[in-house]
Amino acid sequence: MPGIDANPNNLPVTPGTKVVLIGAGAVGIAYAYALLNQGLTDHLAIIDLNEELTWAQAEDLSHSVPYSGHNIDVTVGTYEDCRDAAMVVNCAGVAQREGETRLDLVARNVKIFESINNEVMANGFNGIYLVATNPVDVLTYVTWKQTGLPSSQVIGSGTVLDTARWRHNLGKRFDLAPSAVHNYIIGEHGDSELPVISTGTVAGVPLHAMLEKEAETNPGIYDEIDEMFVKTRDAAYDIIKRKGNTSFGIGSALARITKAILRNEDVALPISALLQGEYAREDIYIGTPTVLNRNGVRNVVELRLSEDEFAKFDKSASTLREVIESTGLTD
Repeated sequence: MPGIDANPNNLPVTPGTKVVLIGAGAVGIAYAYALLNQGLTDHLAIIDLNEELTWAQAEDLSHSVPYSGHNIDVTVGTYEDCRDAAMVVNCAGVAQREGETRLDLVARNVKIFESINNEVMANGFNGIYLVATNPVDVLTYVTWKQTGLPSSQVIGSGTVLDTARWRHNLGKRFDLAPSAVHNYIIGEHGDSELPVISTGTVAGVPLHAMLEKEAETNPGIYDEIDEMFVKTRDAAYDIIKRKGNTSFGIGSALARITKAILRNEDVALPISALLQGEYAREDIYIGTPTVLNRNGVRNVVELRLSEDEFAKFDKSASTLREVIESTGLTD
């Protein structure tokens, strides 16, 4: 196994915008479609064990390029494409079944990732590695360990999608566009995540102040917000029950992360990043606002949490740490 944070030749991150997508299923192709329509890459190479499906997806996506307003090459890829890729985005692995938690997926997907990551690194990859497969926090840690890439170059989708769902629901509640709502979901991308109400704003007004004011005439507002959070947290279960997977939301979330990296934005997004003392935690990947640019992680943002929020975040971190240790890859 490569050394952790190993970069023996001190090579700069691979330049350009080429993206290698691993996994041509619903999530991967939703991401690919968003990527093409936003013009975020000049070459998208798709890898999947199902070669016929991969060819069909690449061909179908190519036919959307003329109306995208961009000139993008979509190809059936091989792991050799990783050599000059700016990013690898891993959407492969077994899917979450109805009634199954994201953490239940660990053992099955760790083995799949080992095979994939050996191939990625054997072909000289030195770009930014973005993990989307669940349980994403655990599998991002696994990827960091298996690849030996610097932790700044290995990230997961974290709670970017959860945050989008939360902003959508809050926007509907306050009759505002989601873009006017700024509030993070942090922690595990899963059952132990939490909203950071204490730092949120709605149209520039502190969220906690808005709730306090409304509570004067509507004492049930806090129960309503709690119910709204549960709906946000459990959205994937409800969608999977009805259509078998989630795809558009996570596809757009992955495209947003890709944009932040390839366009060197220095923007904070709640991805899964390695904690190195933040929130009094180390050696764990978890969802928290993180500043991203062309080199990957610039820095993790440690939010000033309320006492209750910190306790919930710490419990979420402990849940993840227990599962991470079960992989046998911890120090």
